Amino acid sequence: MKILFLTENFPPETNASASRVFERACYWTQWGHQVTVVTCAPNFPAGKVFPGYSNRWYQTEVMEGIRVVRVKTFIARNRGVIRRTLDFLSFMFSGIAGGIVQMRPDVVVATSPQFFAAVGGWVLACLKRRPFVFELGDLWPASITAVGAMRKNIGLKLMESLELFLYRRSAAIVALTRAFKENLTSRGISPGKIAVVRNGVDMARYAPRSRDQHLAEALNLADTFVVGYIGTHGMAHDLENVLNAAEILASEKNIRFLFVGAGAVRERLVAEAGRRNLDNIVFVPPQPKAEVQRYWSLCDLALAHLKDDSVFAGVIPSKIFEAMGMGLPVLLVAPAGEASEIVIGEHAGYWVPAARPDALAQTICRVAAQPEELQRTARNSLSAAPRYSRERQARDMIEVLEYVARGHGERAEDAVSA
Repeated sequence: MKILFLTENFPPETNASASRVFERACYWTQWGHQVTVVTCAPNFPAGKVFPGYSNRWYQTEVMEGIRVVRVKTFIARNRGVIRRTLDFLSFMFSGIAGGIVQMRPDVVVATSPQFFAAVGGWVLACLKRRPFVFELGDLWPASITAVGAMRKNIGLKLMESLELFLYRRSAAIVALTRAFKENLTSRGISPGKIAVVRNGVDMARYAPRSRDQHLAEALNLADTFVVGYIGTHGMAHDLENVLNAAEILASEKNIRFLFVGAGAVRERLVAEAGRRNLDNIVFVPPQPKAEVQRYWSLCDLALAHLKDDSVFAGVIPSKIFEAMGMGLPVLLVAPAGEASEIVIGEHAGYWVPAARPDALAQTICRVAAQPEELQRTARNSLSAAPRYSRERQARDMIEVLEYVARGHGERAEDAVSA
């Protein structure tokens, strides 16, 4: 099968959507499918083009059998509404231009949360006269108001109308969570065309490893209990709550926090930690994918954190699955929902309600004092990982795409394994 896929984020970027699209596509090419990905020059989240790349109108490369087409966009940092919107819109137009000259596919796919990429995917599908599949990675634009980036206005109402239009016109929808499917069906979208394909971890890339003692010493984390947050420091994550917990635990000299990554609020977090003299927090800039496992190895608890808003009750952070692959206990701070059900149901970690720094601090203290329980939870976490493997996700999604290519998108939910 020939697949044309639109996504603004792709390796060497390391955010969740980039990893998800790439790692699945690697399996698809191994299974004999032809995959063309239309994307832009890697620049997320700092808004600076990565070394070795340039922001040109059209350039191609092959990554592990995937044909990658990069198009020119207006590049902006992951902050600010106007410049980011221009970034999104520019990719929509240049993505359509870059995609139209590609070989006619069997199916066109586009992924959110970059919503305008989905618009571009639908336009391309129309131009190619091929079915369109919308991968729903986030409830956009609802998440914009949830993080406080924009207030409800007529512009958002128009985007919500466009959102529903795309859901209705897509041949099928692949939702990353059951909550996303429930949201769409409550708004009149046929449940049969919505397949739930949860996120996962590539077991070939993540595995338990011994603590990197050299790195631990370099970061002054040797002989300490480390709570690690590795990923995007964004508005949706409310990481100020972690600073509040760290302040409560300032007297616990054996407990430290490790932040690795970049994002819209990182500079503010660093400045605020300095203002409060929180010397129990270590900030590390974003790392290449190949280096991330070294930082995971330093962690006793893998932290996944979301803002206290009902929109995020339906979100499942990809960090949960990466932690499972590394054999680490998960510390999930989020509204009660699908993610907490996974962590609790798999006995893979601990759940703390969002925006409760006191409860977060108490949980960390309790876990740090119970090493046997921690080891048992780590074993459970690793045992659960194969149930959320990237290979299984890739198989489920390719089944959906094959259903659509055969003209059975209205039964997409039947394609997903139980």
